[in-house]
Amino acid sequence: MTDPIRPAKLADAIAERLEQLILEGSLRPGERLLPERELAQRFDVSRPSLREALEKLENRGLLVSGRGGATHVAPLLDESFTAPLSNVVLTNPDATYDYLEFRGLAESSAAYLAALRGTEIDRELIQGCFEAMEAAHQKDDPTDEANADADFHLAIYEASHNLFMLHVMRSLSDMLRKDVFYNRANLYLRRNVRDLLLAQHRAIRDGIMAGDAEAARQAAREHMAFTSGALKEIAKADARLEVSLNRIARHDIVSASR
Repeated sequence: MTDPIRPAKLADAIAERLEQLILEGSLRPGERLLPERELAQRFDVSRPSLREALEKLENRGLLVSGRGGATHVAPLLDESFTAPLSNVVLTNPDATYDYLEFRGLAESSAAYLAALRGTEIDRELIQGCFEAMEAAHQKDDPTDEANADADFHLAIYEASHNLFMLHVMRSLSDMLRKDVFYNRANLYLRRNVRDLLLAQHRAIRDGIMAGDAEAARQAAREHMAFTSGALKEIAKADARLEVSLNRIARHDIVSASR
């Protein structure tokens, strides 16, 4: 005799829906959910069922409750993933170039997939990020442009519709915004570099918008190769400057008499 078919428990159905939104990237790490009463109204469910669903997701580490009862989306890859990488970069600065090499592979693949899989909504988001980058490009302070740069690449990861790529690169993007890998302002302070970076981002955008996967991939690959090369040249210039400053400072520690 077969067991009777029972409808799914409402709390489980709510939890499954929220989990799907988190995993697909629609709900982003750090975002605050609506208050319980409003969220229950949106889902058209009772508050006890919603509360049970939220508790289930908290137990799975997908949500976290803060002060005042606010519920936020938890990062899928938390500090247990990022902290060791940060330490590696701090103790071994050359690891930055390993990161850039990895990003070159990831960026080119993401751009390729975004050109193939991106929806109209994805393309609108990418276009919006690029326009924000163009607007910020006119400012003397490069901070907004550097942040728009990170947003642009994250939008491409989302448009790739690859969940593993999205969550791994989203975590690394947060580290990049905190200048863990390199000082982004240092890169953007050079006007000629900023102009070239904007042109490279435009080429990536154009390839994705046209649905030309190969063009998008090649543009992303060239962009990351340029970024890596530019940072190496900046590091060499900084090293030469430090040597020159040391030569000047030597007078503070060397006796004038022979």
